[in-house]
Amino acid sequence: MRAVVTGGAGFLGSHLCDAMIARGWSIVCVDSLLTGAEENIQHLANDSRFAFVRHDVCESLDIREPVDAVLHFASPASPDDYLKFPIETLEVGSLGTFRALDLARSKRARFLMASTSECYGDPEVSPQPEAYWGHVNSVGPRSVYDEAKRFSEAVTMAYHRKHGVDTRIVRIFNTYGPRMRLNDGRALPNFLYQALSGQPITVYGDGKQTRSFCYVSDLIDGILRLLDSDEHLPVNIGNPHEITILEFAERIRTLTRGQAAFLFRPLPQDDPKRRQPDITKARKLLDWEPKVTLDEGLRLTLDYFQKKFAEPRVSSS
Repeated sequence: MRAVVTGGAGFLGSHLCDAMIARGWSIVCVDSLLTGAEENIQHLANDSRFAFVRHDVCESLDIREPVDAVLHFASPASPDDYLKFPIETLEVGSLGTFRALDLARSKRARFLMASTSECYGDPEVSPQPEAYWGHVNSVGPRSVYDEAKRFSEAVTMAYHRKHGVDTRIVRIFNTYGPRMRLNDGRALPNFLYQALSGQPITVYGDGKQTRSFCYVSDLIDGILRLLDSDEHLPVNIGNPHEITILEFAERIRTLTRGQAAFLFRPLPQDDPKRRQPDITKARKLLDWEPKVTLDEGLRLTLDYFQKKFAEPRVSSS
Protein backbone atom coordinates (compact mmCIF):
# COMPACT_ATOMS: atom_id res chain seq x y z
CA MET A 1 0.00 0.00 0.00
CA ARG A 2 1.31 3.45 -0.93
CA ALA A 3 0.08 6.80 0.40
CA VAL A 4 0.85 10.36 -0.59
CA VAL A 5 0.92 12.69 2.42
CA THR A 6 0.90 16.39 1.55
CA GLY A 7 2.39 18.52 4.29
CA GLY A 8 4.21 15.41 5.46
CA ALA A 9 7.15 17.36 6.88
CA GLY A 10 4.90 19.31 9.25
CA PHE A 11 4.07 18.57 12.86
CA LEU A 12 1.04 16.35 12.23
CA GLY A 13 2.09 15.16 8.78
CA SER A 14 5.40 13.76 10.01
CA HIS A 15 3.73 11.81 12.81
CA LEU A 16 1.24 10.49 10.26
CA CYS A 17 4.11 9.31 8.04
CA ASP A 18 5.64 7.49 11.02
CA ALA A 19 2.39 5.76 11.92
CA MET A 20 1.62 4.63 8.37
CA ILE A 21 5.13 3.29 7.83
CA ALA A 22 4.76 1.37 11.09
CA ARG A 23 1.63 -0.15 9.55
CA GLY A 24 3.64 -1.32 6.54
CA TRP A 25 2.71 1.43 4.08
CA SER A 26 5.09 3.12 1.68
CA ILE A 27 4.92 6.91 1.92
CA VAL A 28 5.52 9.71 -0.58
CA CYS A 29 5.86 12.85 1.53
CA VAL A 30 5.11 16.04 -0.42
CA ASP A 31 5.98 19.34 1.25
CA SER A 32 7.05 22.80 0.09
CA LEU A 33 8.73 23.41 3.49
CA LEU A 34 6.94 26.75 3.81
CA THR A 35 6.20 25.87 7.44
CA GLY A 36 7.32 22.23 7.54
CA ALA A 37 10.89 21.16 8.36
CA GLU A 38 13.11 18.43 6.96
CA GLU A 39 14.32 17.63 10.47
CA ASN A 40 10.82 16.29 11.23
CA ILE A 41 11.35 13.51 8.68
CA GLN A 42 15.13 13.18 8.85
CA HIS A 43 14.86 9.91 10.76
CA LEU A 44 12.98 8.42 7.76
CA ALA A 45 15.50 9.47 5.11
CA ASN A 46 17.15 6.04 4.82
CA ASP A 47 13.93 4.03 4.99
CA SER A 48 13.22 2.39 1.63
CA ARG A 49 9.50 2.83 2.22
CA PHE A 50 9.79 6.62 2.46
CA ALA A 51 10.35 9.22 -0.25
CA PHE A 52 10.41 12.99 0.18
CA VAL A 53 9.39 15.29 -2.67
CA ARG A 54 9.86 19.01 -2.15
CA HIS A 55 6.92 20.40 -4.07
CA ASP A 56 4.14 22.99 -3.78
CA VAL A 57 0.90 21.02 -3.78
CA CYS A 58 -0.81 23.95 -5.51
CA GLU A 59 1.05 22.77 -8.61
CA SER A 60 0.04 19.53 -10.35
CA LEU A 61 1.17 16.38 -8.60
CA ASP A 62 2.84 13.79 -10.85
CA ILE A 63 3.18 10.49 -9.01
CA ARG A 64 3.95 7.68 -11.44
CA GLU A 65 3.58 4.77 -9.03
CA PRO A 66 0.20 3.36 -7.96
CA VAL A 67 -1.32 5.24 -5.00
CA ASP A 68 -3.82 3.76 -2.56
CA ALA A 69 -4.46 6.83 -0.39
CA VAL A 70 -3.94 10.58 -0.53
CA LEU A 71 -3.89 12.44 2.79
CA HIS A 72 -4.02 16.20 2.38
CA PHE A 73 -2.34 17.85 5.37
CA ALA A 74 -0.56 20.73 3.63
CA SER A 75 -1.38 24.12 5.14
CA PRO A 76 -0.01 26.67 7.57
CA ALA A 77 -1.75 25.85 10.85
CA SER A 78 -0.64 28.22 13.59
CA PRO A 79 -2.10 31.75 13.76
CA ASP A 80 1.37 33.28 13.33
CA ASP A 81 1.89 31.25 10.16
CA TYR A 82 -1.42 31.83 8.43
CA LEU A 83 -1.39 35.52 9.29
CA LYS A 84 2.13 35.73 7.81
CA PHE A 85 1.14 33.68 4.75
CA PRO A 86 -2.54 34.55 4.14
CA ILE A 87 -2.51 34.10 0.35
CA GLU A 88 -0.56 30.85 0.53
CA THR A 89 -3.03 29.54 3.13
CA LEU A 90 -5.97 30.28 0.87
CA GLU A 91 -4.17 28.79 -2.14
CA VAL A 92 -3.34 25.50 -0.46
CA GLY A 93 -6.91 25.22 0.85
CA SER A 94 -8.32 25.76 -2.63
CA LEU A 95 -5.86 24.95 -5.43
CA GLY A 96 -3.95 22.50 -3.25
CA THR A 97 -7.10 20.61 -2.38
CA PHE A 98 -8.11 20.44 -6.04
CA ARG A 99 -4.68 19.05 -6.97
CA ALA A 100 -4.71 16.46 -4.18
CA LEU A 101 -8.24 15.38 -5.10
CA ASP A 102 -7.29 15.15 -8.78
CA LEU A 103 -4.46 12.82 -7.81
CA ALA A 104 -6.79 10.65 -5.73
CA ARG A 105 -9.33 10.58 -8.54
CA SER A 106 -6.76 9.61 -11.20
CA LYS A 107 -5.31 6.87 -8.98
CA ARG A 108 -8.70 5.67 -7.69
CA ALA A 109 -7.30 6.21 -4.22
CA ARG A 110 -8.93 6.96 -0.91
CA PHE A 111 -8.72 10.63 0.04
CA LEU A 112 -8.55 12.09 3.54
CA MET A 113 -8.60 15.82 4.11
CA ALA A 114 -7.27 17.44 7.30
CA SER A 115 -9.87 20.00 8.28
CA THR A 116 -10.06 21.87 11.56
CA SER A 117 -12.19 22.90 14.50
CA GLU A 118 -11.71 26.43 13.15
CA CYS A 119 -14.60 25.59 10.81
CA TYR A 120 -16.79 26.28 13.84
CA GLY A 121 -15.29 29.77 14.24
CA ASP A 122 -16.13 31.45 17.55
CA PRO A 123 -18.87 28.93 18.36
CA GLU A 124 -22.23 29.72 19.89
CA VAL A 125 -22.72 26.00 20.64
CA SER A 126 -20.53 23.98 22.99
CA PRO A 127 -19.37 21.27 22.76
CA GLN A 128 -19.29 21.48 18.96
CA PRO A 129 -20.91 18.57 17.07
CA GLU A 130 -20.26 17.95 13.39
CA ALA A 131 -23.82 19.08 12.58
CA TYR A 132 -23.07 22.60 13.85
CA TRP A 133 -22.50 24.93 10.87
CA GLY A 134 -20.29 27.32 12.77
CA HIS A 135 -19.98 31.04 13.48
CA VAL A 136 -17.17 32.38 11.28
CA ASN A 137 -16.28 35.96 10.37
CA SER A 138 -15.57 35.54 6.65
CA VAL A 139 -13.62 38.82 6.38
CA GLY A 140 -11.70 38.78 9.69
CA PRO A 141 -7.95 38.15 9.89
CA ARG A 142 -8.45 34.48 10.87
CA SER A 143 -10.75 33.89 7.89
CA VAL A 144 -7.83 33.02 5.62
CA TYR A 145 -7.50 29.74 7.55
CA ASP A 146 -11.11 29.20 8.60
CA GLU A 147 -12.56 29.76 5.15
CA ALA A 148 -9.75 27.89 3.38
CA LYS A 149 -10.63 24.79 5.38
CA ARG A 150 -14.39 25.26 4.94
CA PHE A 151 -13.83 25.56 1.19
CA SER A 152 -11.62 22.45 1.28
CA GLU A 153 -14.45 20.52 2.89
CA ALA A 154 -16.89 21.73 0.21
CA VAL A 155 -14.54 20.73 -2.62
CA THR A 156 -13.93 17.34 -1.02
CA MET A 157 -17.64 16.61 -0.80
CA ALA A 158 -18.18 17.87 -4.36
CA TYR A 159 -15.58 15.42 -5.68
CA HIS A 160 -17.23 12.65 -3.70
CA ARG A 161 -20.70 13.44 -5.01
CA LYS A 162 -19.76 14.36 -8.58
CA HIS A 163 -16.84 12.02 -9.30
CA GLY A 164 -17.32 9.27 -6.73
CA VAL A 165 -13.97 9.88 -5.01
CA ASP A 166 -13.76 7.85 -1.79
CA THR A 167 -13.32 10.78 0.60
CA ARG A 168 -13.01 11.39 4.33
CA ILE A 169 -12.82 14.62 6.36
CA VAL A 170 -11.28 14.91 9.82
CA ARG A 171 -11.95 18.03 11.86
CA ILE A 172 -8.87 18.32 14.06
CA PHE A 173 -9.06 20.06 17.42
CA ASN A 174 -6.09 21.50 19.33
CA THR A 175 -3.27 18.96 19.22
CA TYR A 176 0.15 19.03 20.85
CA GLY A 177 3.30 16.96 21.16
CA PRO A 178 6.88 16.61 19.93
CA ARG A 179 7.86 18.37 16.68
CA MET A 180 5.84 21.49 17.34
CA ARG A 181 8.00 24.53 16.69
CA LEU A 182 9.22 26.51 19.66
CA ASN A 183 7.16 29.66 20.15
CA ASP A 184 5.12 29.04 16.97
CA GLY A 185 2.16 31.18 18.00
CA ARG A 186 -0.02 28.47 19.51
CA ALA A 187 -0.68 28.31 23.24
CA LEU A 188 1.38 25.29 24.25
CA PRO A 189 4.65 26.02 22.41
CA ASN A 190 4.40 29.69 23.40
CA PHE A 191 3.85 28.88 27.07
CA LEU A 192 6.62 26.28 27.17
CA TYR A 193 9.08 28.51 25.36
CA GLN A 194 8.37 31.44 27.67
CA ALA A 195 8.50 29.30 30.81
CA LEU A 196 11.78 27.64 29.81
CA SER A 197 13.38 30.96 28.88
CA GLY A 198 12.24 32.70 32.06
CA GLN A 199 10.00 35.16 30.24
CA PRO A 200 6.53 36.20 31.45
CA ILE A 201 3.84 33.83 30.14
CA THR A 202 1.58 35.72 27.75
CA VAL A 203 -2.14 35.14 28.30
CA TYR A 204 -4.57 36.77 25.89
CA GLY A 205 -7.78 38.26 27.24
CA ASP A 206 -8.67 37.24 30.79
CA GLY A 207 -7.60 33.64 30.14
CA LYS A 208 -11.11 32.31 30.65
CA GLN A 209 -11.44 31.19 27.04
CA THR A 210 -11.18 27.41 26.76
CA ARG A 211 -9.38 24.85 24.64
CA SER A 212 -9.31 21.07 24.56
CA PHE A 213 -5.85 19.59 24.04
CA CYS A 214 -5.28 16.20 22.38
CA TYR A 215 -1.92 14.45 22.42
CA VAL A 216 -0.59 13.76 18.94
CA SER A 217 -0.52 9.94 19.19
CA ASP A 218 -4.22 9.88 20.05
CA LEU A 219 -5.04 12.16 17.14
CA ILE A 220 -3.08 10.04 14.65
CA ASP A 221 -4.84 6.91 15.90
CA GLY A 222 -8.20 8.57 15.28
CA ILE A 223 -7.17 9.69 11.79
CA LEU A 224 -6.08 6.20 10.78
CA ARG A 225 -9.31 4.73 12.10
CA LEU A 226 -11.21 7.26 10.00
CA LEU A 227 -9.12 6.37 6.95
CA ASP A 228 -10.10 2.72 7.45
CA SER A 229 -13.79 3.57 7.83
CA ASP A 230 -16.51 4.18 5.24
CA GLU A 231 -17.56 7.58 6.63
CA HIS A 232 -17.54 10.45 4.14
CA LEU A 233 -18.95 13.30 6.24
CA PRO A 234 -16.75 15.23 8.72
CA VAL A 235 -15.70 13.61 11.98
CA ASN A 236 -14.35 15.49 15.01
CA ILE A 237 -11.10 14.13 16.44
CA GLY A 238 -9.96 15.81 19.64
CA ASN A 239 -9.93 15.56 23.40
CA PRO A 240 -13.24 16.62 24.99
CA HIS A 241 -11.54 17.61 28.25
CA GLU A 242 -12.01 21.39 28.36
CA ILE A 243 -9.60 23.68 30.22
CA THR A 244 -9.27 27.45 30.42
CA ILE A 245 -6.19 29.03 28.92
CA LEU A 246 -5.25 30.48 32.30
CA GLU A 247 -5.50 27.06 33.95
CA PHE A 248 -3.42 25.64 31.13
CA ALA A 249 -0.76 28.34 31.60
CA GLU A 250 -0.68 27.56 35.33
CA ARG A 251 -0.25 23.86 34.52
CA ILE A 252 2.73 24.69 32.29
CA ARG A 253 4.31 26.92 34.93
CA THR A 254 3.98 24.19 37.55
CA LEU A 255 5.34 21.55 35.19
CA THR A 256 8.43 23.60 34.40
CA ARG A 257 8.86 24.57 38.06
CA GLY A 258 9.01 28.17 36.98
CA GLN A 259 8.15 31.40 38.74
CA ALA A 260 7.23 33.40 35.63
CA ALA A 261 4.51 36.00 35.97
CA PHE A 262 1.51 36.11 33.65
CA LEU A 263 1.42 38.94 31.14
CA PHE A 264 -2.13 39.71 30.04
CA ARG A 265 -2.68 41.13 26.57
CA PRO A 266 -5.83 41.96 24.56
CA LEU A 267 -7.61 39.01 22.98
CA PRO A 268 -6.96 38.86 19.21
CA GLN A 269 -9.91 39.53 16.91
CA ASP A 270 -12.26 36.55 16.43
CA ASP A 271 -10.27 34.37 18.85
CA PRO A 272 -12.70 31.57 19.87
CA LYS A 273 -14.03 31.83 23.42
CA ARG A 274 -14.68 28.08 23.65
CA ARG A 275 -13.29 25.08 21.87
CA GLN A 276 -14.51 21.63 22.87
CA PRO A 277 -15.25 18.73 20.53
CA ASP A 278 -18.31 16.55 20.70
CA ILE A 279 -16.73 13.17 19.87
CA THR A 280 -19.91 11.09 20.02
CA LYS A 281 -19.57 10.29 16.32
CA ALA A 282 -15.94 9.19 16.65
CA ARG A 283 -16.82 6.98 19.60
CA LYS A 284 -19.67 5.28 17.74
CA LEU A 285 -18.18 4.99 14.25
CA LEU A 286 -14.49 4.55 15.01
CA ASP A 287 -14.52 3.16 18.55
CA TRP A 288 -12.10 5.98 19.31
CA GLU A 289 -11.46 8.26 22.22
CA PRO A 290 -8.24 9.79 23.58
CA LYS A 291 -6.16 7.77 26.02
CA VAL A 292 -3.23 10.05 26.92
CA THR A 293 -3.95 12.29 29.90
CA LEU A 294 -2.99 15.95 29.78
CA ASP A 295 -0.38 15.49 32.51
CA GLU A 296 1.23 12.56 30.69
CA GLY A 297 1.18 14.31 27.33
CA LEU A 298 2.64 17.50 28.75
CA ARG A 299 5.52 15.58 30.35
CA LEU A 300 6.35 13.94 27.01
CA THR A 301 6.15 17.27 25.21
CA LEU A 302 8.26 19.04 27.83
CA ASP A 303 11.03 16.46 27.37
CA TYR A 304 11.12 17.26 23.66
CA PHE A 305 11.03 21.03 24.19
CA GLN A 306 13.80 20.95 26.77
CA LYS A 307 16.05 19.17 24.27
CA LYS A 308 15.15 21.60 21.49
CA PHE A 309 15.54 24.59 23.78
CA ALA A 310 19.06 23.47 24.69
CA GLU A 311 20.23 23.01 21.09
CA PRO A 312 21.16 26.66 20.28
CA ARG A 313 23.18 26.90 23.49
CA VAL A 314 25.05 23.72 22.67
CA SER A 315 25.83 24.77 19.07
CA SER A 316 26.99 28.26 20.06
CA SER A 317 29.41 27.14 22.75
